[in-house]
Amino acid sequence: MVDSYDYEIVVIGAGPGGYVAAIKAAQEGKRTCIIESARFGGTCLNEGCIPTKVFIKTANVSDEIKAAADFAVEGVDPSKITVSMTGIQDRKNVVVNQLVNGVKGLLRSNRVAVINGHAAFLDAHTVIVDEKKVTSEYFIIASGSNALIPGFIAYEGVNHIITSKEALDLEHAPQTIAIIGGGAIGVEFAYLFNKLGSQVAVFELMDHILPAVDPEVAGMAQKRLEKDGVKFCLGVKVKKIKDDCVYYESDGRENLHPAEVILMAVGRAPNTDGLGAEKLGLEFNQKAIRTNNRLQTNLSNIYAIGDVNGRAMLAHTASREGIVAVQNICGTFAEMNYERIPSCIYTEPEIACIGFTEVQAKEKCKNTQIGKFPMTANGKSLIERDTYGVIKVILDGDLNEILGVHLYGKHATDMIGEISVAMAGELTADEIIATVHPHPTISESIPEAFMIAGGKAIHC
Repeated sequence: MVDSYDYEIVVIGAGPGGYVAAIKAAQEGKRTCIIESARFGGTCLNEGCIPTKVFIKTANVSDEIKAAADFAVEGVDPSKITVSMTGIQDRKNVVVNQLVNGVKGLLRSNRVAVINGHAAFLDAHTVIVDEKKVTSEYFIIASGSNALIPGFIAYEGVNHIITSKEALDLEHAPQTIAIIGGGAIGVEFAYLFNKLGSQVAVFELMDHILPAVDPEVAGMAQKRLEKDGVKFCLGVKVKKIKDDCVYYESDGRENLHPAEVILMAVGRAPNTDGLGAEKLGLEFNQKAIRTNNRLQTNLSNIYAIGDVNGRAMLAHTASREGIVAVQNICGTFAEMNYERIPSCIYTEPEIACIGFTEVQAKEKCKNTQIGKFPMTANGKSLIERDTYGVIKVILDGDLNEILGVHLYGKHATDMIGEISVAMAGELTADEIIATVHPHPTISESIPEAFMIAGGKAIHC
């Protein structure tokens, strides 16, 4: 029966979930094909994770050069430091193209068949791509997501509304920008445009920014951004956008805020356009394809990974889901644990978190212990000239189990991997404390925070 199909596994979409799944499937000896309708690498490589970090790196370098005198570097006139948006675009394109070509090379070297075009299901074992039928025993849907333009906001007149995609193609930094949404995407762009010289205002329906981050840490990040000049309008409802003005309701009163550009950053919607998923009978959770923790849909031979299943819309989640899906297809039982997915926000200082917030932990655990180590007590942070931040750890006081960790400081996004390994391996706080961390580093603050949770601080 298997030999009657063109392939054993067909992956639809070549983003960070799809191409990883295809490579893994080929490595497992499966006849594998990947179908992509646009650019390889998906949103992450082309218009998301990678290009935004190129912009942020330039902004950070510019900021450090302006502060050269603080590091005893003389001869730098901060007033003469400018950023070339054309130069950033050129560098972005070089980085993106190198990585996209790298993905193509990996697929080629692993002998994954590649089809360019849009796939639509005819039945559970057949898709049509530009009038050509492709059959497979299994399918993995990895079609990603699109930036969401909310329908609950009215749009009138002439407006310059952009999404994160268009924000990365701007030829100049706008004088003023209004950002709708205070999640990770909105906050990163608020940080970026502030550093590029724009006047930034963020509008958020909730009464705090960064809902996935511990509120205490998110509050610290907000204060830092406010100190740098970012304006936050929290607990407000945006009613309409008219002639480049944001009309919003706050405390029962209507206000308006004009801006040269308005960036929509309220989230992303799973992309199933033209896939034929509804006709096929796939079950949905709102706009996302419903899956179990093995990434299997209600049709046993079809899996869905990455943003299209809406479980945790992060590139590294998609990559792991791709591997888990292939393992299950190949007969090895594997499941995702979504409570152990790290999340990173690339402001400066950086934010990284994994597991529960303090509020969530206290809802699930009767005896929680909290440890907070301030970056003011860390020598490397002092050397780096930025001691603003904290390492916050949340433990089960009875089991010494790690429930959550929230980092706010220099190099936080690089350090969260240690906690991810620890939680995956079910290490306790004592084992983190017993692990020797090099000095001087930011990372040596991690065991200190765990010591503080147990009431036995050394350096604080």
